[in-house]
This record gives sequence, C-alpha cells and structure tokens, in this order.
Amino acid sequence: MTTTRPTPPIEFSTDISQITDRFQTTATPLSESLIAELNKICQCSSDLADRVEHSRDWWPLAMHWSLNAQTARRADVICRPTTTKHISDVVKLCSANSIAVTVSGGRSGVSGAAVPLFGGVVIDMTSLAGVTSVDEISGLVEVLPGTFGPDLENVLREKHHLSVGHFPQSFDISTVGGWIGSRGAGQFSTRYGKIDDMVAGLEVVLADGSVILTGTEPAGAAGPNLSSLFIGSEGSFGIISKVWLRAHPIAPAQRRAAYMFGSFADAVEAMRVSIRSGATPAVLRLYDERESKRAHGGDGTQCALLVLDEGETILIDAMMKVVDNACQANNAQPADVALVEHWMNHRNDTSGLQVLSKKGFVIDTMEVAVVWSKVNQVAETVKKSIMAVTGARSASCHISHSYIDGACIYFTFVAEPANNTLEAIEKTYEAIWNAAQTSALDAGANLSHHHGVGINRAKFIKRALGPAHDVLAAIKQAVDPKDILNPGKLGFASSRGEVKTKR
Repeated sequence: MTTTRPTPPIEFSTDISQITDRFQTTATPLSESLIAELNKICQCSSDLADRVEHSRDWWPLAMHWSLNAQTARRADVICRPTTTKHISDVVKLCSANSIAVTVSGGRSGVSGAAVPLFGGVVIDMTSLAGVTSVDEISGLVEVLPGTFGPDLENVLREKHHLSVGHFPQSFDISTVGGWIGSRGAGQFSTRYGKIDDMVAGLEVVLADGSVILTGTEPAGAAGPNLSSLFIGSEGSFGIISKVWLRAHPIAPAQRRAAYMFGSFADAVEAMRVSIRSGATPAVLRLYDERESKRAHGGDGTQCALLVLDEGETILIDAMMKVVDNACQANNAQPADVALVEHWMNHRNDTSGLQVLSKKGFVIDTMEVAVVWSKVNQVAETVKKSIMAVTGARSASCHISHSYIDGACIYFTFVAEPANNTLEAIEKTYEAIWNAAQTSALDAGANLSHHHGVGINRAKFIKRALGPAHDVLAAIKQAVDPKDILNPGKLGFASSRGEVKTKR
C-alpha cells in the first residue's frame, strides 16, 4: 500500500458546502441503486468534501477558482479499487449506464486533465499501489499505478539497489500512472529518457471493462507498440491497472559542474555540441539571464548551466570532459559547483505559486520541445509575445531536458491583472497562454513536452497535430464508442454535450 497521499494545491476560500462548480455540463444522474452497486464492487464515497477535492488538480488557473469559492467540476462518486477486477467491474457498470469515468492519481497535473468534466465516477487509483515484483537480473519492475514516486524509489533502492530514474518536479506528489498518462519527463531525462523509454509494458482496462496486456518483451516487433497508445492518452483510451518499468542499478558515482555564459545562444550551442557528441549527463540545465539571477545569484547578464551525471566512474568522467570541452569552446567560465547542490535542494519547491496566487498574480509555466536549430528563436519569440500582453511583468525560460535532435524550453511567466477580480485574472491568464502557445507553434515548437494537454491546451491540439488529430479521434471512437473514459479531453468533441463556464 502507498504511504503517500494526494496533496491539495491550495486551500478553498470558504467552507466546502459553499463551493460551486466552475464548469457547467450535463451528467447522467447516478441513482441510489447504482451507487449501491458500485459500493458492492469496491469502497466508494459520496462525501461532499471528497467529491470537491477530486474535482481539481494543480492547474494554476484552478487555484484562483479555489480562492474564489469554486472548484472545477465535482464528481458524483469516488471509487477506490484495490484490484484490476475492481476497475473492470466499475467500468462495466458505468458503461452499461452511460456514466462518465475519470481516472485520478496524485492529481498533480497542471492542465486540468484529471477534472471530471461530465461528473460521474472518479476512480481514485491511490489505493492500488505498491511494487509487486522485481526481476533484478533483467531490471524489470512490476508496479501498481497508484504508487507515488517516493514509495517506488524507496522500495527499489532499499531492497533491490535499483532506480527507475524518473524524478519530475512533482515527484513527491505524483504517481506512476500519472507519469504515464501525461507522458511525463523527469529531471534526469537526458540520461534515462522520458517515461516513454521506461515503460516496458502495461495492463489496461478498456472502456467495455475488458483487460489487455501490451507485452513486456524487449524490442518487440509484433505490430505497432500498443503501450504507446496509452502513454500520454490522459485516461481517454483506457485505464492503466498495472505497469512494468525498466530500472537500472543505483549509480556508484556522481559528478557535478557549473558554468556561466555571456549569452544564451553560446550556452545553447555548448549543450547541442555536448549532446551531439554523445555526452548525455543526467542533468543539463540552462537558465536565461533573468532566471539565473533569480535562482543562482547572477548579475542579470549571464546564463547559468548546471551539469550533473551519475554512473560508472569511467563513463561519467568521459561525459563530463566532453561537456567541459564544449563549454570552453563556447566562451564559458567555470562557476561554483555549489549551484548544483542548491538546485538539488530546492528543485521541487512550488511554494511561490501559492503565495503569488493568493496575492492576485497570474503565474504559470509552459514547456515545449523544439529542434536545436530553432531553440533560440522559440525562446526569444515566446518571451516577447508574453511581455506584449497587458499586465505581463516577467517572462523567463530555462532548458530542462536535452535530446539528440532538440530540447525542452520551459517558460515561466508572471502577470498582474488590472484588478483582483476573477474575471480580470482569467482574461489575463487566457491572453498570455494564447500568445505564448501560438507563438511557440508559429516558431516551430510542439504543443507540450511533459505537462500534457488536459483542459488548458485542448484548444490548441488540433492546430498542433493537424490531420493527425482526426486519427486520434478515430482511435477514441474505436476503443471508447460510448465516450465513457475522461470525456471532453485531448480536444475531442464529446457526445455528452458542451462544456460551459459559470461566470
């Protein structure tokens, strides 16, 4: 069983009984007899506080709703399965009665993906947790989807001397199923890859309640990789009930370094040369001038690059040498390695989000991935587009993940609306997101690197994917013809009706 529980993003401004729903949708009513049937399958709750809390995630805009006595859209019942059969039976019952089902884990997502837009049943996966088996010889870990990050890593490290190596900023408050559903990336992804690279196989409950396995054999070629169909699907194609992850031995050694650059472009080139030369340190993080000053004490004219690698000494020494050569060739100056330690100790601190939200500021992050040849253009274009929005006070970025062909640029923005009304906050928030996401797509970036789509990015996905979105919609129709699973997400039109916002 899990020892970690979901963490509320921010407190509500009033008593739970006074909270109203922000989204207005038509939901199939659940009769008392149906709720009784659900309770026969597994432990379920109709408690108001439970339902309200399960209606939101860490979406920064929704935090402002919480501070204004609103939640996103509450569910009717919360079900807590402890077996795959529980999930299957709940889904079968909901399918037979046209009840919407939304899967929920740590609810640490920042885009509204876990919000039950059409009410119905929320399946809380956090009671389906734990490491069930470990093949130490192959490094294959069988784990249940409701397992939180610390619980997974503690078991693997203490009992098996292994690590999956997936450390997102939400590590402490997110689950394995959530990582897969959002197609997440950890802070060590330059070494270990995204969650896509770590998933060896899945057990999935489909919309009719049937259960499939996607296979755990290495490097298969029996048709398309079915695991990929569910990675990043945000619970819209199936409910992940069991996971097999690839793990590696705990690294015996670690190296760290830090550099300062006079220009962002020089630092980007150093990163590109390092990666293209075969150096893949676990951490290779570049901060622009504004973020370097804020996070690392710079003078506002330099860009900080943090480097950390782990593994066998002979390998990481070579990796660090390749990076050092690339940095020196691009006008870098060595910096205090204590900058890396400071980042390690503060990398998951999100307290500033709550503080600024309570003061009425609009604050959020947006991450996109782009090929190396367009990194500088995207970084500058997006920041300029944000600062052109009325009320914008700050726009900055850092490069958080690097790959052979490109990198993830992670933008942070802060704005001060004309007044502290919810209407002004929403108007400013929407204007910045429209400007930032549109300019990123125009400049050649993708829609999202690891935060997923949810509600916030749904309006951009058709443009981002083009005709390929029609293929996704066809898959949704094929695997979920009754629109049971997380309806209204990934930009799919729902047969359940429109989603309206209560003003």
